[in-house]
Order: sequence, then C-alpha cells, then structure tokens
Amino acid sequence: MMQARNRFLLLVVGGAAALAILSLSIQFFNLMPSATGLEGRQYQAAEGGLVQGKSRKRVFPAPVPHTDEPEPVSEAYGYCNTPNRSEQAWEGHSLADYKLLSVQVMIRHGDRYPLYSIPKTKRPAIDCTLSPNRRPSHPLLSGFISHMARGGRGHWDSPLSSVPRLPNHSSCDIGELTQTGVVQHLRNGQLLHEAYKHHGLLPPDWSPRQVWVETTGKSRTLQSGLAFLYGLLPDFDWTKLTVRHQWSTLFCSGACDCPARNKYLDEEQRRQYRLRVANTELERTYAEMARTLGLPTRQLRAANPIDSLLCHLCHGIPFPCVPPSEGGMGGCLTMAQFAVIRKQQLLDEIDRRKVGLYRKYAVLAMYPYLNRTATKMERIAKANEMGRQMRPGGEEVFSLSSAHDVTMAPLLSALGLEQARFPRFAARVVFELWKSPAVALLKKKGAKGGEKVKDGEVFVRVLYNGEDVTFHTAFCKSQSRRSNQPLCPLSNFLSFVRRDMFSVVNATSYQEACYRRPT
Repeated sequence: MMQARNRFLLLVVGGAAALAILSLSIQFFNLMPSATGLEGRQYQAAEGGLVQGKSRKRVFPAPVPHTDEPEPVSEAYGYCNTPNRSEQAWEGHSLADYKLLSVQVMIRHGDRYPLYSIPKTKRPAIDCTLSPNRRPSHPLLSGFISHMARGGRGHWDSPLSSVPRLPNHSSCDIGELTQTGVVQHLRNGQLLHEAYKHHGLLPPDWSPRQVWVETTGKSRTLQSGLAFLYGLLPDFDWTKLTVRHQWSTLFCSGACDCPARNKYLDEEQRRQYRLRVANTELERTYAEMARTLGLPTRQLRAANPIDSLLCHLCHGIPFPCVPPSEGGMGGCLTMAQFAVIRKQQLLDEIDRRKVGLYRKYAVLAMYPYLNRTATKMERIAKANEMGRQMRPGGEEVFSLSSAHDVTMAPLLSALGLEQARFPRFAARVVFELWKSPAVALLKKKGAKGGEKVKDGEVFVRVLYNGEDVTFHTAFCKSQSRRSNQPLCPLSNFLSFVRRDMFSVVNATSYQEACYRRPT
C-alpha cells in the first residue's frame, strides 16, 4: 500500500512539474528555459477575437490570412484590460419566461505585478496598497476594503487562512495583485450583479450551500475572487461563506493523475521551441536588447523581459533605460522590440492551432473541471424537475473558481473555442443553466382527467468576457445549423464532457485517454 501511494505521489509531482513549465512559458507568453535543456519554450495568445454581432449569437471574426501581419501592440493593450471604459455584458439575457437555474464562473486573476525583473533595470514603481482616492478606483472599493477586515468571520480551507485578503505592499511584491486588478474584478462582479438581479438566482437570505467559492493558494487569485464576490454580493454575510482551496492550477481535485496529458504537454512545448528558434528576427531583437543592457542573450531570455515590459505598458510607465556600462551600450528598451516578441507569439498561435497538440493536452487537463461543472448542472436540473421538492438549504446555484491563465486557456481550447483571445487580466468564462417554461399538452377528444403539462427543457449558455460563444463551442456548432432552438440543450454538453470530447485523442473516456498503452 505504501509503495502504491508513493508511486501516485511521484506521478502527481511529475505532472505538476510539467504544468509548472507550461505555466512559466504561458505567463505573458514568454520564452523560458526548461529542465530538459531546451533554451526556451513558449505559449502565447490567440490573435482571434470575439466581436459583437446583431443577433444573440456572437460570432468570431474571419480568420486572419497567414500573409497578414498581426498587430501586437494593440493586442497587448487589450490584454491589459484597463478598467476605463463601459462594457456590455450579455450574461443574464434570455427568452421570455425562461428561468435561470444556476451560474458557474471561472475568472482569471486581475492585473498583477511582474513575476520577474529585467536585470540591471529598475523595477516598475507601483503601489499595491488600496486607496479609493487613487486611479483606477471604483464606487465599491472603500466598502470592499472595510468588508475584508471582517473576513475572520468566514470559513477558510487551512492553506488559505494565512493568505492576506487585500494587497498590502506600498512597493508591490512579486506577482502581487494591484489596485487595477481589484477594480477589474469589482467591475466584473458588479456587471453580473446587474445581469442577474432580476432573475432571482440567489435570494437575499441565501444559504451557505447555494454559493461555492474556490481558489488556488496564490494571494492574487484569492483577492481577485473576493473582489468579484463583493461586486456580485455587496456586503455578503461572511458567516455563510466557505472559501475552498484548489492545490492544482488545473482545478482537477482528486483526478489530476493523467500520464498522457503530460506527454502532450511536453510535445507542445517542443513545438513551441522549434518555431521560436527558427525566427531570426526574434533572435536579433533579443541580441539587440542584451547589448543595450550588457547581458548575455541567454540570460536576458531567462529573465522573462516581456513580463516586466507588459507591466510598464499596462500602467503607462516608460520602458526601462540603463546608462552605458562595461559590456553594455546603454539606452532604452523600445516598443519596436516589444512588438517583435509579441508578433512572434501571435504567429505561434496560428501554428499551435494547425498542429493540434495543445488541444489534446487541454481536453485531458480540463476534463476534471468540466466534469464537475456538468455534474452540478445535471444535479440542479433534476432538482428543478416538475413536482420535485427542493431539499432544505437549496442547491448550489452559484459557483466561482478564481484561477490563472494556465487554467482558463486550456478550458477555452477544450471547449473548442480556439479562435478566442488568450485570457486577458480579469477574463471570465460563464456557464449559465436555463429552463424553458412548461407547456400545456392538447387533450385528445373525449379524454378524461385534467390538463396535462409537459415539463420545460434545460439549456446551457457559455459566455466569454460577456460575449455569447455557445454556438462556437464544439458541442453546439452543429446545433445552431439544424435547430430553431436559440439555446443549446444541456444534453449536448453532458454528452460532450462524458464521451465526445475525447475523440480528439481517439478515446471514449478519460480513463482510456490517460492510461491507454501506445500500440
């Protein structure tokens, strides 16, 4: 028994290590060194986006031809998600008389301080304490700060009890959530508060069972989740809230062991490396930046410079400059250099979709989360069947998972939303469960008894950053072409999660896909 347990732990640690490599490469899409000796591996943003159409069904833009040059700087500003504009949210929109049964949300944490610093340069000067008088601000910020001081009344999984509920360093710590990040999620929560307030999703006296909140152990995800929740439920009752800890960034709970997932991850990282080293313009740019700073090119790449440069861009801080020194020309890093790195990462996304390795990884990475999502939906749908009595305390009608880019990116890919933009700061994916009205059946002539009623049907909607992308998902693309029904049947989603999604790895179940021996 002890040997079996040790073997399982070894597999889990191995999988976590592989995911950590992708996490390093995916953070701001940089080139990072790996434990296997490759100079660098990267994963980066999709250049495709979602645009608002005239119909309820949102559409993606036409694919950009491979001959077109991506516009990396404007794409980067979109990634910053600066909270200085109004935003239309399509959550909560439904047909007349349809009932909203549940909402499940995954968010990416808000704007954060860089995880890495560029050698020989000054760190960006950003204050990570919160002040309603400093921009960007929000009408709920002052109340949020006061409410977090009472968080000791809540219930916390033990790894989270010592994590600060507010960012609190006057000079930001590495990876710390900024005031911008807090405001982004106060806005997110408030948008959904407005979207759902007329649907009676959560009653004023909601019970602890009706709200589920989970987060990784990083302060930026915990604080982002709390800001979102406060925007959704201002001055919520701490005594009703339990905040649960997810130790894996994949939110896979007890189903994290999957050898095939790690194999696809490694193959995807090798693909990224091969494409990167073939880009001579990128290599020249890194060499030019290294000469300015007086560093070996390899050391500069390992320092993940785009992480810090994105922070400068998002906060309106000039790119760093250095004086001439022994071995260094001196000068400033430039927007043109930044654009070259971003351009490479956008072009890599085209190749990623073409090769398809990441999609295979994503399906296996996100099955545990999607299966939990589907199970919750199925349970709530059954609880709302006509004639069934609700259990005391109600069902879990609102779930919030506060996560990372390395959680949300594979979720989008697993759903078949490969044209969607890479998750910006404070991105959100929303799953809504709806039920149509009951229908009175026509009585046959001469039939006895009272009027017969057919129970309503149950449907699912998927939204990404406020846009309805349901009919772009793998499980509902065909539904939109052959049905007059403007929503997607829950049965489509259940079949997809439990069987159909594994077709990309030539399997019919998670167990088979993860453990099948090569033939």
